[in-house]
Amino acid sequence: MNAKHVELEGDLVLRVRDLGKEYKLYPSPRARFKALLTGAATHRSHWALRDVSFELHRGQCIGVIGDNGAGKSSLLKLLAGTLQPSRGQIERVGRVTAILELGAGFHPDFSGRDNLYFGGSLIGISPERMRELEPEIAAFAELGEAMERPVKTYSSGMTVRLAFALVTAVQPDVLIIDEALAVGDQHFQKKCIERIMAFRNSGCTILFCSHSPYHIRHLCDAALWLRGGQVAQFGDTEPVLAAYDLHTRERQEREQQALLEAAAPAAAEVSAPVAEVGGEAQASPVAAVDSGSACILSVDVKDLAAPVGDQPGMLQSQDLVVTITARGRGDERPHIGFMIEQSKGVGITSLATHEDGAVPRQLPDGTWQTVLTFPDLPLHSGDYVISAFLFDETGLAVYDEWFQFLHLRFIFPKPLPGLVRLPHHWS
Repeated sequence: MNAKHVELEGDLVLRVRDLGKEYKLYPSPRARFKALLTGAATHRSHWALRDVSFELHRGQCIGVIGDNGAGKSSLLKLLAGTLQPSRGQIERVGRVTAILELGAGFHPDFSGRDNLYFGGSLIGISPERMRELEPEIAAFAELGEAMERPVKTYSSGMTVRLAFALVTAVQPDVLIIDEALAVGDQHFQKKCIERIMAFRNSGCTILFCSHSPYHIRHLCDAALWLRGGQVAQFGDTEPVLAAYDLHTRERQEREQQALLEAAAPAAAEVSAPVAEVGGEAQASPVAAVDSGSACILSVDVKDLAAPVGDQPGMLQSQDLVVTITARGRGDERPHIGFMIEQSKGVGITSLATHEDGAVPRQLPDGTWQTVLTFPDLPLHSGDYVISAFLFDETGLAVYDEWFQFLHLRFIFPKPLPGLVRLPHHWS
């Protein structure tokens, strides 16, 4: 039942068959010890994974999605070899590298340089090979003289920078990434993403676990949805994400309804109202500290009236015109994204300059600005919420986001039901 290296047909690099992981839960340590001595089963079984099967081909990028507790981390650890399966089989070809708990294998009393050899030995890099890789790893981590200091003196950011540089020093056949695409500051984030994309472009197979549909869509050509430890759906990215999005909305509605029902008795006892904007408690976006980092500076909606009481501001035009101003990194031209959703409903549209072939313009003071216009806004009457995003020049690194920060109300002159007015004609 253990993972093993085998000869797989064609361009297959990983095959998972009927994989299962059981955790035995005992009522107490004493009961666990007694079971070890007597062999009597006194535990309760929890199957984190059950009957999981799929295949990965060379050069494929697979996104793993699912709710918290769905079994995603257990699956990645089984594939990386840090956990052993309770049943089933994992067959793989070549070198497998996992970006999971970065820095977990470092010895705190060893220097950064010594930890390269210590950590490298744990992932199969010989001392001879490490001597060849050491200068490149040190340069990529950008730790300077800190390489000679004990790792216990490092900040968490320094530790993960060194760990990322180490585990990606040699291109693997299969790269496993748990959640974080990048670590550290904006400069190092770009380096991480560029290295991962270089691996992908040269044929590395990637298994990428993330809660970000944006990155799943842009990086992955297939998606695996885990639900309750089992495969709910596996296939092309968009259909799987659409099914998962519907599941997520239904779950959120159930949770919201449960909260409302639980809060109803207490609401009658509240004597002072809570200040709200658009019906929901809001925190205004706070601009990043002026340290040269890229950030959104302002988002202005033309002809938007101020909110009144707990009602969102009314859009006093049939056009939606949004001006987004941002600060970039150095001479890099950033990209800007925008999203509009129902205030308490589904997403309507997401747009980005790099997707539409547009570019923000640079203002005399060095900042960047774009104006997004929706002429004759094709929405029916309702309350909406907007978000803004700042990306790097590739559109993959997210420098800043103002998520669901501004609610607005739009009234369409004709009393028609529905959400949007689709392009159409009558004949």
